[in-house]
Amino acid sequence: MIGIFDSGIGGMTVARAVEQLLPDYSLTYYGDIARTPYGPKSPQTIINYSIRNAEFLLEKGAELIIIACNSASSVATEALRKRFQVPIIEVISPAADRAIQISKTGKIGIIGTKATVKSDIYRKTITAERPHFKVYSQACPLLVPLVEEGWLNKRETKMILRRYLHPLKDKQIDTLVLGCTHYPLLKELIQARIGKRVTLIDSSIETARYLKEFLTDNPEIVSRQKPVRHSYYASDCTETAMKVAERIFSRPMELTVA
Repeated sequence: MIGIFDSGIGGMTVARAVEQLLPDYSLTYYGDIARTPYGPKSPQTIINYSIRNAEFLLEKGAELIIIACNSASSVATEALRKRFQVPIIEVISPAADRAIQISKTGKIGIIGTKATVKSDIYRKTITAERPHFKVYSQACPLLVPLVEEGWLNKRETKMILRRYLHPLKDKQIDTLVLGCTHYPLLKELIQARIGKRVTLIDSSIETARYLKEFLTDNPEIVSRQKPVRHSYYASDCTETAMKVAERIFSRPMELTVA
């Protein structure tokens, strides 16, 4: 079984992509809605939360864990890999690799939480492969709360996005990494404000693609269950969270508080 955790509901974009690309595998998702957002919190706090989330998934039978949160991926991946024996997959490397493949000018933009941008992980990952590439990062701390509140098409959200994206437009980037799994829910708004000539990289889709390749090469890692079962848990559940979850999956959702 595949385990996936996030700071809230944004990581469900990863879960949905995994459901679509790997329909023969069961998954369990845990969203830490009660403690979201992770971005403004200290690295040690994010690590502590991530350990608890991983332990919960392991208790449920996870044989592989996806950190469907860029903030946690940027600061907690190493700690989780040292602590647990199962494979730990983060969302940063797949998105960075795709950005490297796509960019023609070598000018790549990153939008993410404060924790992700402060870690500088995307720039380090990209320039390790392409030292001549220019990577420009922009922290967008208000976007996760807006998504979690369901403000996906509000005038205020559009204004805030325009403000965040303006510095990246000035850099004339040709590729923009959505460095938070909440951001795909704002993809259309982001594309309209960054420009059609900029290619958006969705870390949730790239992570699911990476997982599919990984399991093709290592089929013994995760067992297949029949019938396939998907379970969705959260540390808290609100009416807004349910509405956003159902929007992500385009179906009624059952979210169990645990």
